[in-house]
Amino acid sequence: MAEEIIRNTASGEVTMRLWRGDADGGEFAEYVMPAQEGEVVLDVIHRVQATQAPDLACRWNCKAGKCGSCSAEINGRPALMCMTRMDALPPGESVTVAPMRTFPILRDLVTDVSYNYEVAKRIPPFEPRPKMADEVLAGGYRMQQIDVERSQEFRKCIECYLCQDVCHVIRDHEENKTAFAGPRFFARSAELEMHPLDVNDRRELLQKEQGLGKCNITKCCTEVCPEHIKITDNAIIPLKERVVDASYDPVAWLGRKILKRRKRTPVEATADAPATGPAAVQPELEVHGIPAPELGIAAMVGAPSGDVASASATGADEAPPE
Repeated sequence: MAEEIIRNTASGEVTMRLWRGDADGGEFAEYVMPAQEGEVVLDVIHRVQATQAPDLACRWNCKAGKCGSCSAEINGRPALMCMTRMDALPPGESVTVAPMRTFPILRDLVTDVSYNYEVAKRIPPFEPRPKMADEVLAGGYRMQQIDVERSQEFRKCIECYLCQDVCHVIRDHEENKTAFAGPRFFARSAELEMHPLDVNDRRELLQKEQGLGKCNITKCCTEVCPEHIKITDNAIIPLKERVVDASYDPVAWLGRKILKRRKRTPVEATADAPATGPAAVQPELEVHGIPAPELGIAAMVGAPSGDVASASATGADEAPPE
């Protein structure tokens, strides 16, 4: 509340330290604003724009914690500006707002998150199994409610990419952006893999191309999720278990053979993935996980040589290394 802020400051004001700059560099600028009751950080940002810095760049949309647009780092912690209350921050101290460090800065508080869109293209989409005879007559599929609820949690994601920002695997290692999908997309894969009707197999892709094994389950992604999705416990760890079962569990292999349960192979699954256009990140290192420009992902997971050759003919100079 404003009264508490005023009691703990000398003049009833709040100091905002906002990052100003672009890809070539910048620095923090201080703006002193009157304290007002009931505000969130985004409110103060808007007042700064209206009174002192009309050229301040800030991305936002709904101001209700549902669009994921206003992601930033507030006092060093990734958070939504529209959901961070001013009276919840340490009173009497300046409030530091910086852009997400993991992604390239466009200007001021706005970052280029297109890396995430490119990763999303490489995830094989939902592919339902054929309807059974009674389902055809009923005109729909039959599922247990418990199976529906299992993947429903991950659909709450608003794609704020705070989990991607805080994940040290890509935050501290730029080269991993071509070999690590990140917690947001592990949750997406978990949503699809746990769906009772899906027939695509993404386990080999998760292990070999999307770097699931690089995650050391520190749970930092879970801590910053504004939708309180248990990314580590309910998505990443179960995916790790599924990958191990698929590769090393002889009992699971025998059960699949006896019951004749077969999922589509990774090549079959990725054939439907909309992996087109140039990748968002193209470092000089080996391109892994995100295909080279104009080269489909099927070529990266063991597609026949003819498919690779035809893909290369569309414009890519050479296929990625095995």
